[in-house]
Amino acid sequence: MMKKSAFLSALSLGLLLLMTTACNTARLSSAIEQYKRGEYYEASQTLKTVYRKTDARSDREKKGEAAWYMGLCFEKLMIPAQAASGFQNAQRYGWDDPTLLLHLAQAQHRNGKYREAEQSYQQYLELFAEDELALAGLESCRKAAEWKEAGSRYEVKRFALASGRRADFSPAIWGDKDEVLYYTSSADKSTGDEKSPITGTKYCDIWCLRKDDKEKWGRPELIEGGINSEGDEGTPAFSPDGNTMYYTAAGGKGQIATPHLYASSRSEASFGKGSMLQFGNDTLSVYAHPAVSPDGRWLYFVSDMPGGEGGLDIWRAQLRAATDIAFIENLGPAINTAADEMFPTFSPDGILYFSTNGRESMGGLDIYSARLDEWDTWHLEHLGVPINSNADDFGMTFCRATKEQQEGWFSSNRQQGKGYDNIYSFVLPSIKINITGYVMDTEGEPIPEAIVRVVGRNGMNFKSLTKPDGSYIASIDRSTEYVMMAGKTGYLNRRAQFTSDPAEEDADYEVDFYLPTISNPVLIDNIFYDYKKATLREESYPALDDLVQLLNDNPYCAIELAAHTDRVGGQPFNLDLSQRRAQSVVDYLIEQGIDEDRLTPIGYGKANPKVIDDKLHEKYEFLPEGQELTEEFVNSLPNDQRAIADQINRRTEFQVISTTWGLE
Repeated sequence: MMKKSAFLSALSLGLLLLMTTACNTARLSSAIEQYKRGEYYEASQTLKTVYRKTDARSDREKKGEAAWYMGLCFEKLMIPAQAASGFQNAQRYGWDDPTLLLHLAQAQHRNGKYREAEQSYQQYLELFAEDELALAGLESCRKAAEWKEAGSRYEVKRFALASGRRADFSPAIWGDKDEVLYYTSSADKSTGDEKSPITGTKYCDIWCLRKDDKEKWGRPELIEGGINSEGDEGTPAFSPDGNTMYYTAAGGKGQIATPHLYASSRSEASFGKGSMLQFGNDTLSVYAHPAVSPDGRWLYFVSDMPGGEGGLDIWRAQLRAATDIAFIENLGPAINTAADEMFPTFSPDGILYFSTNGRESMGGLDIYSARLDEWDTWHLEHLGVPINSNADDFGMTFCRATKEQQEGWFSSNRQQGKGYDNIYSFVLPSIKINITGYVMDTEGEPIPEAIVRVVGRNGMNFKSLTKPDGSYIASIDRSTEYVMMAGKTGYLNRRAQFTSDPAEEDADYEVDFYLPTISNPVLIDNIFYDYKKATLREESYPALDDLVQLLNDNPYCAIELAAHTDRVGGQPFNLDLSQRRAQSVVDYLIEQGIDEDRLTPIGYGKANPKVIDDKLHEKYEFLPEGQELTEEFVNSLPNDQRAIADQINRRTEFQVISTTWGLE
């Protein structure tokens, strides 16, 4: 059967050569048909002959057309230098296509020729000023230099064990101890004898490397179990328990020609022949590049099915069982663009990684991370250099057993590889950036089991409970704006905001919180009035602004604002003075936007003298703990001590009178 098939193929090829040698026009049309069927390698070889044999003086248009299709073929084969050459020759011979300049710019971009690419993008934008791909490409060229200069903490090197003479890509690690590395390869020893007319290499199979007892990787081996066929298989991914492999297959015996997703169950240390997942009756759309969310609930994949943003999009389907899917949805424009988004994967902490050529990039496919926050908003980040290059970078996988640093593998067709796509290892050394502090009451006493929530603009949302001494710690990222909130039942919440430094180095930040109690009056420090007047002095504003922030952080809180005087003067005068002083504070708060219905000013005059607590006694030993600073007691003190006692009695406080204001 195989020999007969090979013989018929050879016979067909011989007849084709005879036909196309006799007629150059037929040969060009045959090459175009090969291109339209997706046989890019075969088409490129045919087009090279057509281009070489076509005389530019007698058939300039044909030579330009052949060059145009050569450029398109090499674009599909991801060989940007030859693609750019094809498009430049097409331009040279006057080939008239409105997208020629865009294709040329993209090829130059992917070849790392950023200045030339900028010029081509600009020329194209003179004709199509609103083209999103061209605008993004132009901006990418300008940013590429910045990315190269900035670099990143990633350490990358070619993983020679899984990078041979052919295409090796889409690694996927398996096992709790990262025991087996699966990947896709078109190695010469892959299943079958035929070569793909698309790539000119063997059809892809799934291969693997295994660790021995000494944690050393063995040699590449073709996986057993019946998954691999004479068609294409690849881009494996695994369920969290490791018992199901999802992969892409196309063209083998019993498989449809269009790439589709399959699921294989693990039995006796190997994965058996997979069964095709059902996405309705659609057999024309592409379904490829599977990834399973860390919780096992969702199967992410790539498709060009109707309803997307354009090109290949990332979708997801709910997994009711290993092969039972439901509720398919597109990830939407926050992730997908009018171009291609491919190769989704997840890090162990649930961050989505994917490749795209529709956003700012170094050239080809670039890898982005996407963190989803609790409000279902995606936060995207370009991984920078050296993970990304001017070539295509894609297909990451992350070690699960490594805790101190992030490490794994990814694919790239950057120039230093020996074959087409190669596999590279990466390490991201950990940076320990912590935020620490204490949560205390306004008297400085620790508050255990208080909740400290940290929310970052990068999507981070972390919650920590304080220890018995009131301390907390949280790990955060660099160069990120954070909002923090501390709270506990019986206390008002406190909010803080800061931005971590962009420096790639370990760092510790300290943020303490002082929570006012809702059961006792709280002193407002540093409130000053003119002598025997109710006019607030300017030195009071910082303390009052802090009270404004506290009330904004606790929008359902209503307070009584109390002013107290010392023993000097009669009570009628002091009552009037303290009432006016309390009103002055309330007026200031209202000016800053606080609803007046939340504020009740009361002046107590000298009727409620301060009772000395342990903190005041520690500061002023001559004042006994529990002593009320009555007029009689203060009069018994020496002059210097009497002045201190009077100062303590002159105070402005607030007391929470409702925590449900506006809700009733």
